[in-house]
Amino acid sequence: MEQTDNFKEYTNGEITVVWKPSKCIHSGICVKTLPQVYDPKGKPWIKPENASTEELKSQILKCPSGALSFYMNNES
Repeated sequence: MEQTDNFKEYTNGEITVVWKPSKCIHSGICVKTLPQVYDPKGKPWIKPENASTEELKSQILKCPSGALSFYMNNES
């Protein structure tokens, strides 16, 4: 039986950042690129409200492991 990957979601209202801890290789690119968003010691450790949606998308696309992904929230 295939185990589903655990994940956590963080949103700034416009975009939702999805983090899959089991895929994370701790390259640190997220922390180096957007330290105001990614704080490994913080609770929560991802604060997407601290960057623009475009900054978040650009950084997430650089994640080498695919642990970070995103989807756009539907406008109502």
